[in-house]
Amino acid sequence: MSGHDSKYFSTTKKGEIPELKEELNSQYKDKRKDAVKKVIAAMTVGKDVSSLFTDVVNCMQTENLELKKLVYLYLINYAKSQPDLAILAVNTFVKDSQDPNPLIRALAVRTMGCIRVDKITEYLCDPLQRCLKDDDPYVRKTAAICVAKLYDINAELVEDRGFLEALKDLISDNNPMVVANAVAALAEIQDSSARPIFEITSHTLTKLLTALNECTEWGQVFILDSLSRYKATDARDAENIVERITPRLQHANCAVVLSAVKIILLQMELITSTDVVRNLCKKMAPPLVTLLSAEPEIQYVALRNINLIVQKRPTILAHEIKVFFCKYNDPIYVKMEKLEIMIKLASDRNIDQVLLEFKEYATEVDVDFVRKAVRAIGRCAIKLERAAERCISVLLELIKIKVNYVVQEAIIVIKDIFRRYPNTYESIIATLCESLDTLDEPEAKASMIWIIGEYAERIDNADELLESFLDTFPEEPALVQLQLLTATVKLFLKKPTEGPQQMIQAVLNNATVETDNPDLRDRAYIYWRLLSTDPEAAKDVVLAEKPVISDDSNQLDSSLLDELLANISTLSSVYHKPPEAFVSRVKAAPRADDEEFADAGETGYSESPSQGVDGASPSSSTGTSSNVPVKQPAAAAPAVPAPIPDLLGDLMGLDNALVPVDEPTASSGPPLPVVLPPTTGQGLQISAQLVRRDGQIYYDISFENGTQSVLDGFMIQFNKNTFGLAAGGPLQVPPLQPGASSRTLLAMVFSQNVSPGAPNLLLQVAVKNNQQPVWYFSDKGSLHVFFGEDGKMERTSFLENTPILSSAA
Repeated sequence: MSGHDSKYFSTTKKGEIPELKEELNSQYKDKRKDAVKKVIAAMTVGKDVSSLFTDVVNCMQTENLELKKLVYLYLINYAKSQPDLAILAVNTFVKDSQDPNPLIRALAVRTMGCIRVDKITEYLCDPLQRCLKDDDPYVRKTAAICVAKLYDINAELVEDRGFLEALKDLISDNNPMVVANAVAALAEIQDSSARPIFEITSHTLTKLLTALNECTEWGQVFILDSLSRYKATDARDAENIVERITPRLQHANCAVVLSAVKIILLQMELITSTDVVRNLCKKMAPPLVTLLSAEPEIQYVALRNINLIVQKRPTILAHEIKVFFCKYNDPIYVKMEKLEIMIKLASDRNIDQVLLEFKEYATEVDVDFVRKAVRAIGRCAIKLERAAERCISVLLELIKIKVNYVVQEAIIVIKDIFRRYPNTYESIIATLCESLDTLDEPEAKASMIWIIGEYAERIDNADELLESFLDTFPEEPALVQLQLLTATVKLFLKKPTEGPQQMIQAVLNNATVETDNPDLRDRAYIYWRLLSTDPEAAKDVVLAEKPVISDDSNQLDSSLLDELLANISTLSSVYHKPPEAFVSRVKAAPRADDEEFADAGETGYSESPSQGVDGASPSSSTGTSSNVPVKQPAAAAPAVPAPIPDLLGDLMGLDNALVPVDEPTASSGPPLPVVLPPTTGQGLQISAQLVRRDGQIYYDISFENGTQSVLDGFMIQFNKNTFGLAAGGPLQVPPLQPGASSRTLLAMVFSQNVSPGAPNLLLQVAVKNNQQPVWYFSDKGSLHVFFGEDGKMERTSFLENTPILSSAA
């Protein structure tokens, strides 16, 4: 729609839908076009215009490309809610996919791929196969992406019709954009598949590197991300790849630069020549620095990636620390990231520059940023032993400013410096004690109390200082109370005079009698018993040598860091979390033969994760897939509570209704074969068998609860099967206590749930309860269960059941 089309969004009249209907059926082309624009405008602002579906579809038969695009846009939006009417558009789609105009051919295939309706998917295959081999590259590249969309809807169909092989053939296409789209489609399919689909070989590698130089920037990103999965055979192979990738570092698009950096970092692991590695580090520095001149949002993404890079290879940006100095107009999120990187790049060579910057930041107006800057000074002191004295000097200068939150933050980091360098800088304790009255934050108080307790023998009035905190002991946070308890015990052990004795008695009394905090109470009792039974043992425990704290600037585990570096330029590198921590993928289930549900329409991953009540994925002893079209369960009888939304009917998409729990019917007999072992059922064991008694077929089923909780709310569902067996009544299982078991007979009805396809004796069952996910299992029935005991059958029954019995036999 052009810029002059805003008039279509103007306020509507009273009879809008009838007016639009009339205009859509007008004999004038321009009037129909305007009407479609009005419909799209109404749809865009959230009005329901689905009642005009048939009238809009009638406008598809046009040579006007703009009108056709608008109608296709409408179809994509409403086809899912009107699947039966959407089928009316199929003939036009198929016809348009053979249009002389390549734009229309591509548009038709793209739209059919976007309409996620099974009925239309069936008609998409033939046009898609033609378009994958189309003479026009624009059509081929559009068709390549359409394959990935089709795989999302119906994975089995894509594999059966050979679309994956056609995509792999497109990697050899002479048009670089077709290659890029084929790679993007294969990569997306691989992400949702449990088995290897797209593997780059040395032959494929050459083609991708050739296409890299000619395709658009986003095509380059797709190819580079795929190349990052390639494992070079040796150092020479890695050097060749890096040489071909290096020119991408000069690209104007930040995503291309980061993707190129990712590949170079991965291949550098295999390169043995130190000169080559050094040169690559020099080449990567300028493009990374250039990213910091972009807008703040891009700067933030770049900084999060650089944060990972400098942890792995700090030499890349070791001489570029000045570019990370904060500007006055940087957003706070950019400033915080720059601080982190400056700490990582700080060294004995540049520490004076860094400290000047941090000192300047500590006088800013943003309190959070000031706190972070003061902490950064402390972290630099812990990281660089030779610079620790200079860092402490800067902290003392900041304390003299007498700004409350600066003083408190400085005391917190000085406590850590004391831990890092014991018996080195204790001369500054007197200066810290001057600020005792200004402390009001729990962490700062706790840090100061720790310092007083740890160095009580060097502080003449340590007992007076600690006593000033005792008056407010009951109101203090747990962090301060715990630290005060330990500091008082230290003081008593170091100076066992009358004053500390009275203090320790008061603190222990408060901590054991007047507190509700179990941690504080338990620690107080331990100290009390230690002091009363063996003071020397108490000294060994309380005054023991503490482990020296270490530099935390590179806090990521090496294996996690490698995984994040392999995901540079993705959300994973921004969050600093592996992809599986925040993205849940449901992989396509491996294709089975007999064990696959006969009526399953899809084997790809479904739009919503198939999960049980407690969020776990459905487990199965046979690995069957539950990715079938979703249908709502039938309503239960009035006497039974309504089933919750995510029961078996929703998960399995079966036709027969849910069978709720009713009063139990006892069953006895020989042991039943186990169909769900407790190892698979999280402690629940199910044994079952089809039986025939008095001319009636039953499902003899037993439940054994090996869990630690009560299991109730049992329901059962049967998949379509050759004999059309379905539950003829409610499943009768009482609440199962831990260790208890229950056996019941479930009456079955015949010819209610017949599946098409090849006949077999497999009965696929799903069972759920209120505490566990849905359990799926298969049970192979015996043919004699369907035979009459006396060998006789009424003529009408024989005629009804002969087709089923003969096909099964």
